[in-house]
Amino acid sequence: MDDIVPVKTNKVVKPRPLQSASIPGLLGIFQNEWDALMLSNFALEQQLHTARQELSHALYQHDAACRVIARLKKERDEARTLLAQAERQIPASLAGAAPATVVSNGKRAMEDEIGPDGKKIRPGINPVMIEELTECNTMLSAQRKKRQVPPTLAPIDALESYTQISSHPLHKTNKPGILSMDIHPSKDIVATGGIDTNAVLFDRPSGQILCTLTGHSKKITTLKFVPRDELFVTGSADKTVRIWRESENGNYNCIHTLKDHTAEVEAVTVHATQKYFVTASKDNSWCFYDISTGSCLTQVGEASGQEGYTSASFHPDGLILGTGTTDGVVKIWDVKTQSKAATFEGHVGPVTAMSFSENGYFLATAAHDGVKLWDLRKLRNFRTLSPYDSDTPTNAVEFDFTGNYLALGGSDIRVYQVANVKVEWNLIKTLPDLSGTGKVTSVKFGADAKYIAVGSMDRNLRIFGLPGDDQMEESNTAE
Repeated sequence: MDDIVPVKTNKVVKPRPLQSASIPGLLGIFQNEWDALMLSNFALEQQLHTARQELSHALYQHDAACRVIARLKKERDEARTLLAQAERQIPASLAGAAPATVVSNGKRAMEDEIGPDGKKIRPGINPVMIEELTECNTMLSAQRKKRQVPPTLAPIDALESYTQISSHPLHKTNKPGILSMDIHPSKDIVATGGIDTNAVLFDRPSGQILCTLTGHSKKITTLKFVPRDELFVTGSADKTVRIWRESENGNYNCIHTLKDHTAEVEAVTVHATQKYFVTASKDNSWCFYDISTGSCLTQVGEASGQEGYTSASFHPDGLILGTGTTDGVVKIWDVKTQSKAATFEGHVGPVTAMSFSENGYFLATAAHDGVKLWDLRKLRNFRTLSPYDSDTPTNAVEFDFTGNYLALGGSDIRVYQVANVKVEWNLIKTLPDLSGTGKVTSVKFGADAKYIAVGSMDRNLRIFGLPGDDQMEESNTAE
């Protein structure tokens, strides 16, 4: 430290800028510094506002996530409780003596028991049911002999004047085609089933669609009204049959889904008591159901790849059942014993449709080669109607309710006057297929044959009747 010599120097003061030499200059400097401070403060306030918004949004999302988690936990706990209850109930129900099918929510919770041969054990048609069927048959047979032709039935000259009075597009345009049809006997409601998997209920007098039934996953091949309990049955290519019940608001809700068939369900036919119905399928079996419970009482037939059923119909008296097969054979069954009573052969191609006459003596069957008429008393074919060429199948055949007229459908619609075995059946009227597809799939007579409803491979339901005879002509849908 003794060797270090301190050097003393003058401190140079930084000269003040020229502006600060005067009062206006000082005021300008102060102004600039104030502006910079205010801008910085404004930027900080903006950032604070943005941060507050982001924070509130994050808090809202967090709150919503907490609510969802709480709801899911609650549902999980409820599901676990229900599962525990069900597991406690199942052993109890299995221990019970009654093997009744539990029906809940339109589906059968407990499937039929499986026998030692791997087949489902069916309860069968019990003696009480057989007695009920026999009584119905006796009563209807006695009534039939006394029945007269109603005076309200449309006369032949009226049918000769029938023309299209309305056309209604009911199904989807991307999958056109009406495959099946039925008419409610008392309400004048027409039901159609289509390739678009829907069934449409249509009120003919008003020209309005009442409701559309959705639920099948493939085309609806067959459908039938059951007026007694306001039920409705549909069969589909998705191998299922659905039973629908009309609700108070006029819609129909599915109350049973029946899954007894292993192939396309091709036909549904309702017994005269309206307590039972039969379904026929391409799996070469037919099932006899109790309509109130949706349970299959018996399944007749072995599943085989060779042939299957394409049509079925109950006799008006209800003790015999007719079925048509893919190889052109018509089988007549005794419902009480589920045994074959007769077999009619002679058709070419699948039997597409069949209809028993209300007189109880005639059966009409349609196939690729036209319509054959069978005498059920002598079990023989007494007449064949071949209206089309060999390339055009007959897709529909239908007696009217009185049994006085027969309609068939193929590339057009033809109406015949019903005669007897010996007399020729006269062609009364030929109605053109106005769909342009050349394929009429279903034909039905309205009440007293006052109109004819026709479904084709387009989406329109067509009504043929006397022009001017229909109150909905002004409001009908133009094609």
